[in-house]
Amino acid sequence: MQLLEIDKKRYRKHLNIVIGLCIVALVVGSLGIAQILIAIYPSAEGTHFHWNLFGVIVTVIAIGVVLKQYKAHPFMTEVVYVWELKKVLNVITRKMQKIQSEAEQGNVQALLALQFSYSGSRQLWTLDDNTILMDELAVEQAKLNALLEKFSLQLDLTKFDKIDLQDF
Repeated sequence: MQLLEIDKKRYRKHLNIVIGLCIVALVVGSLGIAQILIAIYPSAEGTHFHWNLFGVIVTVIAIGVVLKQYKAHPFMTEVVYVWELKKVLNVITRKMQKIQSEAEQGNVQALLALQFSYSGSRQLWTLDDNTILMDELAVEQAKLNALLEKFSLQLDLTKFDKIDLQDF
């Protein structure tokens, strides 16, 4: 995965539309399915929890199928990019202890994964207006820069591949 420049306004606008449509679809779909099933199969006890739950489950699956189908649509470009970025950053975070250990030994792939993590996190937090941890990120970036200087390395983020994370 490569880091791309994302238009923050377009991303926020499209994300809000996608979230809004998902919420509307969830409410309408789950209530609609539940009400149809309750009308067909009424309960003497008056509880219809199982039909409501079934309606939610079916609607969530339908929303997932629709999102997957429209994943490649140009409207979804920024939203899908951020979802994919979050997935890769999550993998790096789960393997962070091993990656940091390898980076301290001069492993280029580990150093590259750290650089991608820091650059991707910076981009993600900026897009989501979540700048609380930027100071901590700057400290970690300084540590990484010190390691790069120690091993006389320069990293090219275009060479990062999430497949390389399997080594950690």
